[in-house]
Amino acid sequence: MAKSGHSRGTISGYGLGELGTSLSVEAVAREAAKLAEKTPDLSQLDALVDGTPILSLDQLVAGYDRMEILHGLSLRVGSGQSLCLIGPNGAGKSTVLHSIYGFANVMGGKIVLDGNDITRLEPNRKLKEAGIAYVLQDNSVFPDMTVEENLLMGGFLLPSQSDARAAANAIFDKYPRLAERRKQPARVLSGGERRLLEISRALVMNPKVLLIDEPSIGLEPRYIDMVFNILADLQHNEKKTIVLVEQNAKKGLEFSDIGYVLAAGQLVLAGRGDELLRNPEVGRLFLGG
Repeated sequence: MAKSGHSRGTISGYGLGELGTSLSVEAVAREAAKLAEKTPDLSQLDALVDGTPILSLDQLVAGYDRMEILHGLSLRVGSGQSLCLIGPNGAGKSTVLHSIYGFANVMGGKIVLDGNDITRLEPNRKLKEAGIAYVLQDNSVFPDMTVEENLLMGGFLLPSQSDARAAANAIFDKYPRLAERRKQPARVLSGGERRLLEISRALVMNPKVLLIDEPSIGLEPRYIDMVFNILADLQHNEKKTIVLVEQNAKKGLEFSDIGYVLAAGQLVLAGRGDELLRNPEVGRLFLGG
């Protein structure tokens, strides 16, 4: 991510590559906010969706306690599509995921999944009834539990332990890399294997929608590629809808059908992922070029 500082030379940007001129986090946020003059309307968001949206946010106002983070944000994504949220620190990207799943306080607006208003559902009901699973940022595995026990934790809302075991076995059939570690404590896993376990644990409930917070965080490049290949398989072969927050903007937009740029709790730009990759303003602020 972009780092604060005013020294001359190059610094790391919001993606792969380097910026020739230092931009502080605050400067990136200010520049991104200027894009709000072109804020897309609902017809533009609908045009990015293949078919009918499976997940919609309408004028969502949300935050924590009385602190408002999102200010009337709308979102659309279709069944089997992927949508990536990018933007500077503090833009509200993770709050979007928290709001959808029920971890944030929704003060206004509406969340609709498959035609049903799920705005006020508790997280457990969103997982069990609505079919939304949330993959947290790194380090959400239970290190002293075995890989199998971690997976079984993902099925705690299933009707029986046997159902959870059947779902876990299906995961092991799909991912031999985890099957080999089945009886080992999760702490022995590599960074990429831990991320695979976190994603797999969310799959135990067979969700329609996966919310994924920073899939590449803390991973070496080879594991980042592995994780995005796994997500691509889930989207294209299992028809999962994926909404992710990704600080590595280049990787996130390369992966996703749709990209949204957020700044100061608002949507300031939306487009096809490949279109945003070619957008010079997005490139300057988030892609290191």
